[in-house]
Amino acid sequence: MVDAALLAQHAVNALMLGIMYALVAVGFTLFFGVLDVIKFSHGDVLTVGAFTGLTVWLALVAVDLATPWLAVALLVLVPALATALLGALIGRFVVLPLKGAPPLNVLLATLMCGTILREAIRLFYPGGANPKPFPALLPTTAYQLGNLNLRLDSVLLFLTGVAIVVALHLVINRTRLGLAIRAVAQDAEIARVMGIDHVRTVLITFAIGSALAAVAGIMHGLYYNEINFSMGLLLGVIGFSSAVVGGLGNVYGAILGGFLFAFLQTLGAMAMPFASAYRDVFAFAVVIAIMAVRPTGLIAERGVERA
Repeated sequence: MVDAALLAQHAVNALMLGIMYALVAVGFTLFFGVLDVIKFSHGDVLTVGAFTGLTVWLALVAVDLATPWLAVALLVLVPALATALLGALIGRFVVLPLKGAPPLNVLLATLMCGTILREAIRLFYPGGANPKPFPALLPTTAYQLGNLNLRLDSVLLFLTGVAIVVALHLVINRTRLGLAIRAVAQDAEIARVMGIDHVRTVLITFAIGSALAAVAGIMHGLYYNEINFSMGLLLGVIGFSSAVVGGLGNVYGAILGGFLFAFLQTLGAMAMPFASAYRDVFAFAVVIAIMAVRPTGLIAERGVERA
């Protein structure tokens, strides 16, 4: 018989992982929505965001301004802005020039761009080849709800992720920018005729998706208290898989896919021996099975819902 408290504890952990995966997956689906491209440097942009956050923390320590809440605010804001700029630059100088080329060219170019980012961190960041401790800035108070142990930092991270998802929903559905993104995703040529600046909209979309990746990287660092130069490899693959299984091009499908992947990992950890080694194998195997049954994803792409 399954221990209900243990099951609830795993469910809480899955929610925390799911919101991180969802933020990464949404970036992939935004890029695909506005330009029909797969940007495989996305995971490495996440890594850049995490290391930018660590740099901000070290700078605050150096000038004796490392108060927890100020540090948390800057650790989110500065990496988000930095990676938004980086994402826009990748979009402008790597992706858009290849818009008329075969899709594999874009895939290869972004894959190489990601490798450059990852190797630059490994080679040029001080001690970049080794795992780096990430500051534990959030309160670690734990609450016992029966046999369930609920950490305050996990709750805060999850609520932050949910707030970002809600904010993204409002931007896409309630603002002129969101209308432009949806119009470009629906039909770029008609959007141009209607006076929408296609390049500007694409670059802003790339900036938003990249900023979301940075937030996911910071959340990962705050949750595990460690980052490394290769962290974006697995998180990028998981984010892409989540976007595909949810329905590539559909924001809400990407969010659903992120939580699904997290719960599959959790289920694998509970059900299989040597759980830490096999949970990803189990999750990816189930995702492959789902894609075989539903090639268009759990939520099929429909018109304006592409972005």
